[in-house]
Amino acid sequence: MTVQTQDADVLVVGAGPAGSTLARHLATAGHRVLVLEKSSFPREKVCGDGLTPRAVHELDLLGLKTPAEDGWARNRGLRLLGGGVRLQVPWPEISDYPGHGLVHTRSRFDQALAEHAREGGATVLERTSVTGPVLDERTGHVVGVTARPVDEKGRKAGEGTTYRAPVVVAADGVGGRLALSMGLAKREDRPLGIAVRTYFTSPRHDDDWMEAWMELREGDSSSGPLLPGYGWVFGVGDGTSNVGLGVLDPGAGSGDVDYRDLLRRWTAAMPPEWRFREEDQVGPIRGAALPMAFNRTPHYTRGLVLVGDAGGMVNPFNGEGIAYAMQSARFAARAVDEALSAPDARARERALQAYPAAVRADLGGYYTLGRVFVSLIGHPEVMRIATRFGLPRPGLMKLVVKLLANLADPTSKDATDRVVVALKRLAPAT
Repeated sequence: MTVQTQDADVLVVGAGPAGSTLARHLATAGHRVLVLEKSSFPREKVCGDGLTPRAVHELDLLGLKTPAEDGWARNRGLRLLGGGVRLQVPWPEISDYPGHGLVHTRSRFDQALAEHAREGGATVLERTSVTGPVLDERTGHVVGVTARPVDEKGRKAGEGTTYRAPVVVAADGVGGRLALSMGLAKREDRPLGIAVRTYFTSPRHDDDWMEAWMELREGDSSSGPLLPGYGWVFGVGDGTSNVGLGVLDPGAGSGDVDYRDLLRRWTAAMPPEWRFREEDQVGPIRGAALPMAFNRTPHYTRGLVLVGDAGGMVNPFNGEGIAYAMQSARFAARAVDEALSAPDARARERALQAYPAAVRADLGGYYTLGRVFVSLIGHPEVMRIATRFGLPRPGLMKLVVKLLANLADPTSKDATDRVVVALKRLAPAT
């Protein structure tokens, strides 16, 4: 495969956490990286804004500073509520991982990562919408993309341009338009979730625990069937709290569920002093899909690399996406770096094929467990028993938090770590 003209060594479509992370890693390695982003920063993204120690670890590897004065609010662990129980579980101590999480709004988070990529040497073009791939007629490989400038509302604002590079990375989110144009549809045998959230001006804004409510009910909030998901309250530290809910499988429950209305009813039942009221709401309720457990594969094919939500990297246990978007981007950057220094096309393909193998080896078994978890909690009786009998047992919940957040230490002799690590190793990496 040859590229006659090159605008970059790597083209990255999308400047979210995955795209900007990959761009920073590759740019600091000396490669010419061009990132095409259809929006402009700052921008809104639906997210709980909570970063577990896994995500903080990726930020550390990226060299991005997270000082409190820049709006990075630290938290100590998870507060779990359900079945009349309130339990606080600190983040586990793991070698090479920080002992804290963070909260930072996605609008500021994505902008910080994009600026960090620029500072590392990457070129980031905002308001540039990719319209399709450019294929090598002989090999069928992607050798570039077509794109056009757009205004703040996404409308065409200029003539189209063709950009070319030996490697193209799809980091364009859950919609996966670039992957779809290459015939890579989402997998129907993988779970999908939905998240809705909003912000409230609240005295709880400086809470240093990430709070998860384990009982969400369809219909009447006190007697309806349990939904397979959880609600959250995350203090942002800027006078507001991020309040939302995530539900595994949008088809769960009896009939269609209005999740925005469910969030309104759930927050209306909160203590009035928390001020989760309509008059204290900041911005609308927004929703987004959560592509889980590798719901689009292969993660590399014909010159196209899939990272983050474009490759369905969201953790099915807890709906966390940022840490896995950044981790997949780091793995992809390593493979692309090796590919760009390969002596010939065959060696370059071998290097790029190492990326999906690495992601599958690290996360495949864990995501298989997550799919089993999703199928189990889809049954209301399982959810009821788990909430009622699991939460009152701190020792058990310590293990559960390590499993749900993927924070077990493989070097530890602690029994909970050993159980989680063993489960991940035994599960098939599919």
